[in-house]
Amino acid sequence: MEFTLSPLGDAAIIIELGKTIEMNIHENVQHVFSYFDHHSPDWVIECIPAFTTVTLIYDPIKTVRINKHSLPYQIVSEYITETLKTLDKTQSEFGRTIEIPVCYGGELGPDLEFVAEHNKLSAEEVIGIHSASEYLVYMIGFAPGFPYIGGMSDKIAAPRRSSPRLKIPAGSVGIAGSQTGIYPIETPGGWQLIGQTPLKLFQPESKSPSLLKAGDVIQFKPISYDQFLEEKEKMI
Repeated sequence: MEFTLSPLGDAAIIIELGKTIEMNIHENVQHVFSYFDHHSPDWVIECIPAFTTVTLIYDPIKTVRINKHSLPYQIVSEYITETLKTLDKTQSEFGRTIEIPVCYGGELGPDLEFVAEHNKLSAEEVIGIHSASEYLVYMIGFAPGFPYIGGMSDKIAAPRRSSPRLKIPAGSVGIAGSQTGIYPIETPGGWQLIGQTPLKLFQPESKSPSLLKAGDVIQFKPISYDQFLEEKEKMI
Protein backbone atom coordinates (compact mmCIF):
# COMPACT_ATOMS: atom_id res chain seq x y z
CA MET A 1 0.00 0.00 0.00
CA GLU A 2 1.55 3.27 -1.11
CA PHE A 3 1.07 6.37 1.03
CA THR A 4 2.60 9.71 1.95
CA LEU A 5 2.46 11.57 5.25
CA SER A 6 2.23 15.29 5.86
CA PRO A 7 1.56 17.45 8.94
CA LEU A 8 -1.71 19.30 9.45
CA GLY A 9 -0.95 21.94 12.03
CA ASP A 10 0.89 20.79 15.14
CA ALA A 11 -1.53 18.06 16.27
CA ALA A 12 -2.68 16.18 13.18
CA ILE A 13 -1.21 14.15 10.35
CA ILE A 14 -2.61 13.39 6.89
CA ILE A 15 -2.17 9.91 5.40
CA GLU A 16 -2.57 10.34 1.65
CA LEU A 17 -3.33 7.10 -0.19
CA GLY A 18 -3.85 8.44 -3.71
CA LYS A 19 -4.69 11.43 -5.86
CA THR A 20 -7.91 10.40 -7.60
CA ILE A 21 -11.38 9.19 -6.57
CA GLU A 22 -11.19 5.49 -7.43
CA MET A 23 -12.55 2.30 -5.89
CA ASN A 24 -9.14 0.80 -5.05
CA ILE A 25 -8.05 4.01 -3.34
CA HIS A 26 -11.35 4.19 -1.48
CA GLU A 27 -10.83 0.60 -0.29
CA ASN A 28 -7.37 1.47 1.01
CA VAL A 29 -8.80 4.53 2.79
CA GLN A 30 -11.37 2.29 4.46
CA HIS A 31 -8.74 -0.31 5.43
CA VAL A 32 -6.59 2.33 7.10
CA PHE A 33 -9.53 4.14 8.73
CA SER A 34 -11.04 0.89 10.01
CA TYR A 35 -7.77 -0.15 11.62
CA PHE A 36 -7.04 3.12 13.40
CA ASP A 37 -10.69 3.56 14.36
CA HIS A 38 -10.61 0.24 16.23
CA HIS A 39 -6.97 -0.10 17.31
CA SER A 40 -5.75 3.40 18.00
CA PRO A 41 -3.34 4.09 20.88
CA ASP A 42 -4.58 6.47 23.57
CA TRP A 43 -2.85 9.48 22.02
CA VAL A 44 -5.15 9.38 18.96
CA ILE A 45 -8.07 11.79 19.46
CA GLU A 46 -9.94 11.29 16.19
CA CYS A 47 -9.64 9.49 12.85
CA ILE A 48 -11.27 11.12 9.79
CA PRO A 49 -11.61 9.43 6.37
CA ALA A 50 -12.03 11.41 3.12
CA PHE A 51 -11.91 10.69 -0.62
CA THR A 52 -8.19 9.82 -0.75
CA THR A 53 -6.90 10.51 2.74
CA VAL A 54 -7.21 9.59 6.40
CA THR A 55 -6.44 12.29 8.97
CA LEU A 56 -5.31 11.40 12.49
CA ILE A 57 -5.71 14.06 15.17
CA TYR A 58 -3.44 13.33 18.10
CA ASP A 59 -2.45 14.60 21.55
CA PRO A 60 1.14 15.90 21.32
CA ILE A 61 1.63 15.75 25.10
CA LYS A 62 0.81 12.05 25.26
CA THR A 63 3.07 11.22 22.31
CA VAL A 64 6.20 12.69 23.91
CA ARG A 65 5.71 10.36 26.85
CA ILE A 66 6.63 7.58 24.44
CA ASN A 67 9.93 9.21 23.44
CA LYS A 68 11.06 12.45 25.07
CA HIS A 69 13.85 12.86 22.55
CA SER A 70 11.63 13.08 19.44
CA LEU A 71 9.08 15.58 18.21
CA PRO A 72 5.38 14.54 18.31
CA TYR A 73 5.05 14.52 14.50
CA GLN A 74 8.12 12.30 14.15
CA ILE A 75 6.77 9.85 16.73
CA VAL A 76 3.35 9.67 15.07
CA SER A 77 4.71 9.37 11.52
CA GLU A 78 7.06 6.55 12.52
CA TYR A 79 4.22 4.72 14.25
CA ILE A 80 1.94 5.05 11.21
CA THR A 81 4.67 3.93 8.82
CA GLU A 82 5.45 0.80 10.83
CA THR A 83 1.74 0.02 11.28
CA LEU A 84 0.86 0.30 7.60
CA LYS A 85 3.80 -1.92 6.63
CA THR A 86 2.14 -4.84 8.40
CA LEU A 87 -1.54 -3.90 8.07
CA ASP A 88 -3.70 -6.98 7.48
CA LYS A 89 -6.50 -5.89 5.15
CA THR A 90 -8.55 -9.00 5.94
CA GLN A 91 -9.22 -7.61 9.43
CA SER A 92 -10.77 -4.38 8.16
CA GLU A 93 -14.47 -3.73 8.66
CA PHE A 94 -16.41 -2.34 5.72
CA GLY A 95 -19.68 -0.53 5.53
CA ARG A 96 -23.25 -1.67 5.50
CA THR A 97 -25.93 -1.69 2.84
CA ILE A 98 -28.61 0.80 3.85
CA GLU A 99 -31.99 1.24 2.18
CA ILE A 100 -33.15 4.84 1.89
CA PRO A 101 -36.89 5.20 1.26
CA VAL A 102 -37.71 8.18 -0.99
CA CYS A 103 -40.98 9.79 -1.99
CA TYR A 104 -40.26 11.19 -5.45
CA GLY A 105 -41.86 14.22 -7.09
CA GLY A 106 -44.72 16.44 -5.99
CA GLU A 107 -44.09 18.94 -3.23
CA LEU A 108 -41.25 16.77 -1.92
CA GLY A 109 -39.43 16.67 -5.26
CA PRO A 110 -40.29 19.92 -7.06
CA ASP A 111 -37.48 19.58 -9.62
CA LEU A 112 -38.22 16.04 -10.77
CA GLU A 113 -39.96 17.25 -13.92
CA PHE A 114 -37.04 19.54 -14.77
CA VAL A 115 -34.57 16.67 -14.46
CA ALA A 116 -36.81 14.53 -16.66
CA GLU A 117 -37.20 17.20 -19.35
CA HIS A 118 -33.48 18.04 -19.28
CA ASN A 119 -32.65 14.40 -20.05
CA LYS A 120 -35.61 13.82 -22.41
CA LEU A 121 -37.06 11.22 -20.07
CA SER A 122 -40.33 10.76 -18.22
CA ALA A 123 -40.48 11.36 -14.47
CA GLU A 124 -41.06 7.62 -14.00
CA GLU A 125 -37.90 6.84 -15.96
CA VAL A 126 -35.86 9.20 -13.80
CA ILE A 127 -37.19 7.53 -10.67
CA GLY A 128 -36.45 4.09 -12.10
CA ILE A 129 -32.88 4.97 -13.00
CA HIS A 130 -32.21 6.79 -9.73
CA SER A 131 -33.51 3.94 -7.58
CA ALA A 132 -31.95 1.13 -9.63
CA SER A 133 -28.32 1.96 -8.83
CA GLU A 134 -26.21 1.16 -5.79
CA TYR A 135 -24.39 4.17 -4.39
CA LEU A 136 -21.14 4.24 -2.42
CA VAL A 137 -20.59 6.73 0.40
CA TYR A 138 -17.06 8.03 -0.07
CA MET A 139 -17.04 10.46 2.84
CA ILE A 140 -19.18 12.59 5.17
CA GLY A 141 -18.80 16.37 5.06
CA PHE A 142 -20.08 19.82 4.02
CA ALA A 143 -22.90 19.61 6.58
CA PRO A 144 -23.33 17.23 9.55
CA GLY A 145 -24.18 13.80 8.15
CA PHE A 146 -24.04 14.87 4.46
CA PRO A 147 -22.90 11.91 2.32
CA TYR A 148 -20.58 12.39 -0.64
CA ILE A 149 -21.66 9.47 -2.79
CA GLY A 150 -20.81 8.01 -6.17
CA GLY A 151 -22.64 5.75 -8.56
CA MET A 152 -25.37 7.84 -10.21
CA SER A 153 -26.08 7.26 -13.88
CA ASP A 154 -25.18 10.11 -16.25
CA LYS A 155 -28.57 9.51 -17.89
CA ILE A 156 -30.21 11.62 -15.18
CA ALA A 157 -27.47 14.22 -14.65
CA ALA A 158 -28.70 17.81 -14.40
CA PRO A 159 -27.14 21.23 -13.72
CA ARG A 160 -27.48 23.03 -10.43
CA ARG A 161 -30.21 25.64 -10.10
CA SER A 162 -29.22 29.10 -11.35
CA SER A 163 -30.60 30.54 -8.10
CA PRO A 164 -30.10 28.44 -4.93
CA ARG A 165 -32.98 27.96 -2.53
CA LEU A 166 -32.57 29.62 0.86
CA LYS A 167 -34.11 26.66 2.70
CA ILE A 168 -34.04 23.02 1.68
CA PRO A 169 -35.85 20.62 4.04
CA ALA A 170 -33.86 17.94 5.84
CA GLY A 171 -34.07 14.64 4.00
CA SER A 172 -34.32 16.19 0.54
CA VAL A 173 -32.75 14.10 -2.23
CA GLY A 174 -31.16 16.12 -5.00
CA ILE A 175 -29.10 15.99 -8.17
CA ALA A 176 -26.26 18.32 -9.16
CA GLY A 177 -24.25 17.49 -12.25
CA SER A 178 -23.58 13.75 -12.21
CA GLN A 179 -23.94 13.51 -8.43
CA THR A 180 -26.87 12.78 -6.18
CA GLY A 181 -27.05 13.55 -2.48
CA ILE A 182 -29.23 13.83 0.59
CA TYR A 183 -29.52 16.97 2.71
CA PRO A 184 -29.29 15.84 6.37
CA ILE A 185 -30.36 19.19 7.83
CA GLU A 186 -32.29 22.24 6.64
CA THR A 187 -29.83 24.36 4.70
CA PRO A 188 -29.55 26.58 1.63
CA GLY A 189 -28.62 24.74 -1.55
CA GLY A 190 -28.71 24.72 -5.32
CA TRP A 191 -29.29 21.06 -6.14
CA GLN A 192 -32.30 19.92 -8.18
CA LEU A 193 -34.68 18.31 -5.67
CA ILE A 194 -36.31 15.09 -6.90
CA GLY A 195 -37.68 13.66 -3.67
CA GLN A 196 -37.38 13.37 0.09
CA THR A 197 -36.64 10.61 2.59
CA PRO A 198 -38.40 10.43 5.97
CA LEU A 199 -35.19 9.13 7.59
CA LYS A 200 -33.11 11.37 9.84
CA LEU A 201 -29.56 11.35 8.50
CA PHE A 202 -28.28 13.53 11.35
CA GLN A 203 -29.29 12.73 14.93
CA PRO A 204 -27.14 14.81 17.31
CA GLU A 205 -28.61 13.10 20.35
CA SER A 206 -27.32 9.67 19.24
CA LYS A 207 -23.96 8.13 20.07
CA SER A 208 -23.33 7.95 16.30
CA PRO A 209 -24.94 11.21 15.06
CA SER A 210 -24.57 10.40 11.36
CA LEU A 211 -26.80 7.65 9.99
CA LEU A 212 -24.38 7.06 7.11
CA LYS A 213 -20.65 6.45 7.19
CA ALA A 214 -17.89 6.30 4.61
CA GLY A 215 -17.93 2.87 2.97
CA ASP A 216 -21.70 2.37 3.27
CA VAL A 217 -23.67 1.28 0.22
CA ILE A 218 -26.97 3.12 -0.36
CA GLN A 219 -30.01 1.77 -2.17
CA PHE A 220 -32.92 4.16 -2.78
CA LYS A 221 -36.43 2.69 -2.53
CA PRO A 222 -39.43 4.57 -3.99
CA ILE A 223 -42.34 4.97 -1.56
CA SER A 224 -45.75 6.66 -1.79
CA TYR A 225 -46.64 9.97 -0.14
CA ASP A 226 -48.78 8.14 2.44
CA GLN A 227 -45.86 5.85 3.27
CA PHE A 228 -43.64 8.91 3.58
CA LEU A 229 -46.00 10.52 6.10
CA GLU A 230 -46.28 7.26 8.04
CA GLU A 231 -42.51 6.84 8.26
CA LYS A 232 -42.03 10.53 9.06
CA GLU A 233 -44.39 10.16 12.02
CA LYS A 234 -42.22 7.34 13.39
CA MET A 235 -39.17 9.61 13.30
CA ILE A 236 -40.79 12.23 15.58
